[in-house]
Amino acid sequence: MLPLEHLADGVASPAPGSLRDRVVLVTGATGGLGRATALAAAGAGATVVLLGRKVRPLETVYDEIEKSGAPAPALYPMDLAGATPKDYADLAAAVMRECGRLDGIVHAAAHFDTLQPFEQQTPEEWNRTQQVNLTAPALLTQACLPAMRGSGDAAIVFVFDDLARIGKAFWGGYGVAKHALPGLASIVHQETESSTVRTHAILPGPMRTALRRAAYYGEDTLVHPEPAHAGRAIAWLLGAGARPLRGKTLDLRA
Repeated sequence: MLPLEHLADGVASPAPGSLRDRVVLVTGATGGLGRATALAAAGAGATVVLLGRKVRPLETVYDEIEKSGAPAPALYPMDLAGATPKDYADLAAAVMRECGRLDGIVHAAAHFDTLQPFEQQTPEEWNRTQQVNLTAPALLTQACLPAMRGSGDAAIVFVFDDLARIGKAFWGGYGVAKHALPGLASIVHQETESSTVRTHAILPGPMRTALRRAAYYGEDTLVHPEPAHAGRAIAWLLGAGARPLRGKTLDLRA
């Protein structure tokens, strides 16, 4: 697992223009964290490729970015649960064809159904959970690495979860996939640490998101902050200022 890192002042936010001329791909761009990341990266000057399952929600995020005066984003509808290796290769090729470069990937997409006993989780739900939370980050990173190696400074950001929390009963396939993700991130980091491609991870605290509501349905989710803070932190990791945190996990938990 990438070692944890806490910023001395607790603040990680991209400076205006710090991502200018960079192209960043954000998966799960219509979800709570993905949307927040896309808005923050675009606000810092990046051209954001918005990846999500449905066109209409993607268009909503597109409109938000366009109205802000940030660089116009690109839309790429894709259901990660059913994506094939060819789909990822086609995505990487399309980004290079349309944008000419790729300087960052944020693996913000996540799938969580509900807390349930392991023996009751269907094979279909197990496979979908592994596909979205683990296989998609692996295959997408693999497909995009050749393009990212052409950047003078590129960053891959994985989103971790609290392993002490999700290693307990009823977390099922989500818990298994999220336990494996740090291993993937560590492998990618070690294989790219002498290149221009950086690997980072972020461990957000509780946020006001749909995934949080699904996992803690008896909780008042409104007591938690919006994911904007975590989105800004991820956008900061995409920029050159985060180079000292190469190979580390930015821990945002209080």
